[in-house]
Amino acid sequence: MAEKMTKEAKSVEAALTAENISKSYGEKQALLPTSLSFAQHSFTCIVGRSGCGKTTLLRVLGGLEQTDSGCVQLADGLRLAPVFQEARLMPWLTVAENITLAARADKALEPKVLPQLLQQLGLEGCENLYPHELSGGMAQRTALGRTLFYNPDVILMDEPFSALDYFTRQGLQQTLLDLYKKQRKTIIFVTHDVEEALLLADRILIMDSGTVKNDVPVLLPKPRQAADSDFQLLRQKILQAL
Repeated sequence: MAEKMTKEAKSVEAALTAENISKSYGEKQALLPTSLSFAQHSFTCIVGRSGCGKTTLLRVLGGLEQTDSGCVQLADGLRLAPVFQEARLMPWLTVAENITLAARADKALEPKVLPQLLQQLGLEGCENLYPHELSGGMAQRTALGRTLFYNPDVILMDEPFSALDYFTRQGLQQTLLDLYKKQRKTIIFVTHDVEEALLLADRILIMDSGTVKNDVPVLLPKPRQAADSDFQLLRQKILQAL
């Protein structure tokens, strides 16, 4: 099934392609040889049990880990950036300074987009606060703003909302969906939460023991409601595959 879906994905112009990639840590093979393609402007979630290799896959896709075999190719002219589980803000910088941090290295980036980002992320009036003054949700919004300010075409997100409470997580999921609808970035999002994956993604990769076991299209219209019968049927299908 995964092979079939991957071939179909390759028929669409790809933002990111992985060919026969694998990764081991000592004697543990975290990622078996895997080939995948991610279409431009697509939203993919990667789900699986702890230790299944989903974070390893994401780190390899982002160039944060070297592969043992194979290669990863980003389409010409595209930019890629990660969002981590922890906000990883610079404690001596304000919200505004953390968001615009990339401008220090890349003079082509325009700080004038900051007000728009603050508005989109619900951070208006917080630009002069320091990280120790922020809630967990505000810190993660700032981290997302830092990535969006860099204006990447492909965003890799490693369980960015998993440490947050239910209501904060719901708010950030909606913020992300709104941004995706407006900006049409290519998003690859790792989560252990099947419901979160179904709320966000148009495609779900199910991983097990270092390999992509299933590649599932999510054809439900957005916005999605977890209580809907079709949502619950697909949720049960994915849980059974896990």
